[in-house]
Amino acid sequence: MSSSLSPLHLAVALDGAGWHPAAWREPIARPGELFTARYWADLVAEAERGLLDFVTIEDGLGLQSSSLTEPDGRADQVRGRLDAVLIAARVAPLTRHIGIVPTAVTTHTEPFHLSKAIATLDYVSSGRAGLRVQISARQNEAAHFGRRTFPPFRLEDYGTPAVQEVVGDLFDEAADYVEVVRRLWDSWEDDAEIRDAATGRFIDREKLHYIDFEGPHFRVKGPSITPRPPQGQPVVTALAHETIPYRLVGRAADVGYVTPFDAGQARAIVAEVRGEQVSAGRGDELVHVFGDLVVFLDDDPAEAVARRERLDGLAGYEYKSDALIFAGTAAQLADLLEELASAGLSGFRLRPAVAGHDLPAITQKLVPELQRRGVFRQSYEADTLRGLLGLSRPANRYAAV
Repeated sequence: MSSSLSPLHLAVALDGAGWHPAAWREPIARPGELFTARYWADLVAEAERGLLDFVTIEDGLGLQSSSLTEPDGRADQVRGRLDAVLIAARVAPLTRHIGIVPTAVTTHTEPFHLSKAIATLDYVSSGRAGLRVQISARQNEAAHFGRRTFPPFRLEDYGTPAVQEVVGDLFDEAADYVEVVRRLWDSWEDDAEIRDAATGRFIDREKLHYIDFEGPHFRVKGPSITPRPPQGQPVVTALAHETIPYRLVGRAADVGYVTPFDAGQARAIVAEVRGEQVSAGRGDELVHVFGDLVVFLDDDPAEAVARRERLDGLAGYEYKSDALIFAGTAAQLADLLEELASAGLSGFRLRPAVAGHDLPAITQKLVPELQRRGVFRQSYEADTLRGLLGLSRPANRYAAV
């Protein structure tokens, strides 16, 4: 394939021992270390060696489950996780270039808390923080908080008007949540801190602003207690599978992750996201659309397929995903990524099936292949995550022009 494409952006999604539910049983998997700082630091360091734009760290408010709507009661798969924002804050100072993007569920948390957590992450990483926003309509997760309830629904009910109304409201709430977070990040002007010991002036109170946000979901006064982050606005990202979440990406995100299964589907999804962007009045802003893929990477395609089948056997069922599952070689994956990029995707978030095997395969096999084709960077070209993604540092909305 030609390399006339713009350089690709590449991220990896980190989740426990890997995305296959039996990944933890592989000899390379280090299941005894999943709850240690060293394990996460090693994964992120490997991703940085591969010059990747960023890593995302999965999170949730309930135990992992093979069911999308309720707990499954299984005891033979990884259950339990560390807090993604806290992992991010621990590993960020150990890295120099790669973006760190933890997941946060907006449904049961408060935007004020998250705004200062991500602003803090931006400080401890010197401008490499991002955020992946996620919603939850699961009854068991709501029960951990006791503040709201959701009707039970099965996956087959998803298209019904009642469920679509609940989901639509949760995504509207998420868009408001992001708006509050962004306003709080701007609630201190860049030069609000004077820090002049001689005069005894630490801050200029005129440069701290109330955000006075009032909407159907939140009433937040502001200002933040954390000064404006180094990037001004850390990078906001979201996973989207259909129109309602595409609207969230168009309204509120800098990067959307989508799950096309071929180039035609990718083209249609990108067009829909762009339409939502225009509807939200953001038509002239750079919003990246990344394709999500689960990857099994080996030197021999038959080996990758056999490894997937062996893991399915250990799990006791065929692993399925919302995203395309790729099993093959680095060169075959590079072909596929170039084909999908030609349909309008600007990058990819790869989900390593087995973190200990497939993450090094991405960094040591796929990245050199993409570099040979002239579609991936040879070195880091910016010091911030916004810089790596080609996003300018935004002006503060409250600063007098």
